Amino acid sequence: MVSKEKKSDYKVIGTRPIRHDGYDKVTGRAQYGADIKLPGMIYGAVLRSPHAHAKIKSIDTTKAENTNGVFAVMTAKDLPRLTDKQRGNSEESGSEKHLSENVMALDKVLYKGHVVAAVSANDVNIAREAVKKIIVDYEVLKPVINVDQAMDKDAPILHEDFIGDHLGKKVKNTNIATYNRYKIGNAEDGFKNCDFVVEKEVELQTVHQGYIEPHSGTAIWDEDDRVKVWTSTQGSFSNRDSVSKVLSLDVSRVKVTPMEIGGGFGGKIPVYLEPIAAVLSKKSRRPVQLVMSRTDVFDASGPAPGGKVIVKIGVDKNGKMLAGYADIRLEAGGYPEAFIEAAAKCVFSCYDIPAMDIEAYDVLVNKPSSAPYRAPGSPQVAFATETVVDEICKKLNMDLIDFRLLNVAEKGTRTALGPKYRKIGLKEVLEAAKKSDHWNSKIDNKPPNGKLRGRGIASGYWFNIGEKSAVNLSLNMEGTVILTDGSTDIGGSRASIAMQAAEVLGIEAESVRPSVVDTDSIGHTDVTGGSRTTYATGYAAYKAAHILIDEITSKAAKIWDIPEDEIIYENGAISSKADSELKMTLREFADQNPFGPVVSSASVDLEEAAGGFGTHIVDLEIDPETGKTDVIRYTVLQDVGKAIHPAYVEGQLQGGATQGIGWALNEEYFMSEQGTMLNSSYLDYRMPIALDLPMIETVLVEVPSEDHPFGVRGVGETPICPPVPAISNAVNDAIGTRILSTPIKASKIPVSYTHLTLPTKRIV
Repeated sequence: MVSKEKKSDYKVIGTRPIRHDGYDKVTGRAQYGADIKLPGMIYGAVLRSPHAHAKIKSIDTTKAENTNGVFAVMTAKDLPRLTDKQRGNSEESGSEKHLSENVMALDKVLYKGHVVAAVSANDVNIAREAVKKIIVDYEVLKPVINVDQAMDKDAPILHEDFIGDHLGKKVKNTNIATYNRYKIGNAEDGFKNCDFVVEKEVELQTVHQGYIEPHSGTAIWDEDDRVKVWTSTQGSFSNRDSVSKVLSLDVSRVKVTPMEIGGGFGGKIPVYLEPIAAVLSKKSRRPVQLVMSRTDVFDASGPAPGGKVIVKIGVDKNGKMLAGYADIRLEAGGYPEAFIEAAAKCVFSCYDIPAMDIEAYDVLVNKPSSAPYRAPGSPQVAFATETVVDEICKKLNMDLIDFRLLNVAEKGTRTALGPKYRKIGLKEVLEAAKKSDHWNSKIDNKPPNGKLRGRGIASGYWFNIGEKSAVNLSLNMEGTVILTDGSTDIGGSRASIAMQAAEVLGIEAESVRPSVVDTDSIGHTDVTGGSRTTYATGYAAYKAAHILIDEITSKAAKIWDIPEDEIIYENGAISSKADSELKMTLREFADQNPFGPVVSSASVDLEEAAGGFGTHIVDLEIDPETGKTDVIRYTVLQDVGKAIHPAYVEGQLQGGATQGIGWALNEEYFMSEQGTMLNSSYLDYRMPIALDLPMIETVLVEVPSEDHPFGVRGVGETPICPPVPAISNAVNDAIGTRILSTPIKASKIPVSYTHLTLPTKRIV
């Protein structure tokens, strides 16, 4: 449902055309990462560590090398030795050394599934059998698998040569990769002036993005010493840059062709297989393809970090927030980057708090190195903050929405990291929630089926990144427009970018033909992630379309031999101000134009956009005998700026909410004490499916961004932030007990056993 605000007079924006890639995906013609087949291609397989923490004493590859059908064997010794020089690829950071060692372990494995060797062979089964013949002598070490273990004074150290950054101080022999602190005002004094203070600690387990398509990588290292890569990636340029660093090649010697992508959600930003395929190709003198199994994906690709978050908020007797404190400890995995800065940005983002003190710890543990997952860091802190808000409302006996409106962040509110908000729409979202049918409906706390019902509400935020994008446009002879860009299409960005170009050009959305091209064919474009693509690449398309109009009017003036300033371009047609007889459609112009190709290019490098805010309302039902929890109604309300393609926006909100519901109720990395994930399949890793959920209702609140000509805001990150606390608050409403850890599974729900008939005597 779209909000009933007055709409701008757009021709294309706000409509729902058929997606440009729809036919290929419905018919199965779409080519994904593992679909690429090259002449002479052979196949690779990797050997993964069975241990979560161990030193590599030796590797014997002799038997694998002597296996019939094997072309090449590689270990980390076949990779260049890199330094601690820092890199930064959009939602990635860290050192080049760690990037390389995460691809293939050199001296030490840091998680179960860490790659230690690889083989290429003429058949994938031969390759898989050959890697089993590689003998690795390990010195097994004690693992640390959560933040408490890792931060213990006697904890085993993951990186003996690593130097942590603790408030600018260099620290050795630590599992705390980074410790940051952010302050606004004087929180200590603020708490002294409070009438009520509530503090809660929450714990979150590691969860996976749950994309359908596993990771893959196909590469040729050719005779010209160039590497060509085909892969499913969220960022072909980020992928190119990472591959070039791992292989110590100039970026000009690496070309990445992005294939269709079967889901990513942040998890397909890092590289895993591509550098290995490249080295095996060089040694084999053949194209090489590697594909992960589902177990490999769970064991060895980056999940969202688990951890612990403490939040304390103080208010006066009227409910006005005066001070906030947060302690954020997130699991980075085997290498640094748990997105603690993003978490710090988001922890108090929904509220106007004059004094804040935030401590954030990036903690190394023996799990796969963390990767972004939809608003990385924000769902974790939202769980803590919105739990505290719920408790304060109960303590003060205040309406849950009225309290939030009293303390709502607005334009001009100073954020935790310093800058003030530009135009944002959380107030409008909360007002829409208060008026919504869901909020105003009654919930039967004692339904006839004997189950318990509860309702919860929570808000969340993501700051929406900007960064670099490029777009090329070319006018065809029949008046259609070819659009090329470098942004991987996840969730319909091809359509949303093409629609913005079409709006400027005054033509139908279907008349713009978008395609995502390789790194040699477009200017640098950052990853599809952080809710930036429709915003930033769409902005580049907007600029390119205006430049294309300039080209059209310039050539039309030559056709009619009149000054350019007499040309009018409007709604896909060209005319003369001075002579009403002079007019052409875009198609007629394209067909008649004798003055060469009509093309344009544009690029942007944007700052962060004004953030996206959402509020979710959930009703759930709990079986008091089993603890089973079912979501029976769910509503997502979000400030979406301007919905370019409302159907896609609704899908983003529903998808994010679904993933958050899974995080809240079912999903977790179930770890052994040895650091082994025990549920590394979709049979055991319980993600919600359509049968588990009601139709998720959506309310699109449109508060146009001041940072974009069409008012666009990113929408994909925010909807995963409120579900965990909203569901936690609903569970508390239903059973009167607050559960402060995820997942809130049946075993944690206090249940009644009075229905059971117990034996009268012990049976031997």
